[in-house]
Amino acid sequence: MGKGTLRASFAYAIRGIITAIVSGRNMKIHIFAALMAVMTGWWLGINCWEWAIITITIFLVLAAETVNTAIEKTVDLVTREYHPLAKQAKNLAAGAVLLAAINAVIIGLLIFGSYLF
Repeated sequence: MGKGTLRASFAYAIRGIITAIVSGRNMKIHIFAALMAVMTGWWLGINCWEWAIITITIFLVLAAETVNTAIEKTVDLVTREYHPLAKQAKNLAAGAVLLAAINAVIIGLLIFGSYLF
């Protein structure tokens, strides 16, 4: 890829997001969870600050999953054979997503729990 326009850069980024959604089972699960969180927020009538925290949390998880997918695809490109460092790279990336998802659950419990309990 050479030097491109800003418009082309956005197009590449959008293609990357679409690729993550289409090719990633876990991304679909995260999007479903995000939609459930948004619907729950609307149902409960959460305030502006709570929406801000929920939005940041949702995009943190989606971004982490996208980076995880990129790392997995890069590792697969470099080697198809088992290598302990390839395994560690994939496990570390998956661990980052798990941490973001755990954070999302905690945030959801803190925000939605105060309305439900």
